[in-house]
Amino acid sequence: MPERELDEDAPIFAIAVAAELANMHPQTLRQYDRLGLVVPARTQGGSRRYSTRHIEQLREVARLSSAGMSLPAIARIIELEDRVRELHLRVHDLETRVRSELENRPGARVFAAGATGSVVTLRQGRRVRRATDIVVWRPRLALEQDPSPSAEPDDSTG
Repeated sequence: MPERELDEDAPIFAIAVAAELANMHPQTLRQYDRLGLVVPARTQGGSRRYSTRHIEQLREVARLSSAGMSLPAIARIIELEDRVRELHLRVHDLETRVRSELENRPGARVFAAGATGSVVTLRQGRRVRRATDIVVWRPRLALEQDPSPSAEPDDSTG
C-alpha cells in the first residue's frame, strides 16, 4: 500500500485533541484564536478544527512566550512566517511552470527572419541557410500623398 503524506493544512483535529498535541489547555487555544495568533478553520456548526500546521504554530507560540516574547510580537512573527511560506509556494509554482515550458518547447524562443520578412521560430541547434536575396524597403506612397489637416497651405504667405 503506497504511503500518503498528511496535508499539513488539513483541518482535522478538534480543539481537545489539538490542545493535547500542543500540550496546552483548550482555553488557551480559544484565547489564541480570539487574539488572532493561531486561527483554526471552522466546521459548518462553528467548531474549531486544527491542522498539523496549527499544532506547530501553537508549540512555537508557547516556546516564544516562555522565552519572554510578547503576544503581539509573536503574532507578527507568525504573520511573517505565513507570508514567507506563501512566497515559497509561489516561487515553487513558477519554477515548475518555467521548467515545464522549457521541456515542452526546447529552443522555441530562437527566431530568425524568413525570406519574406516574416519571423520564423527555429529549433535549438538548427542553422539558417544564408539567403542572397536583397529586400529593399520603400515607404508607402499613400501616406505621403494623404494631406493631413495641419498641412493645409497658409493663405497669409502668398
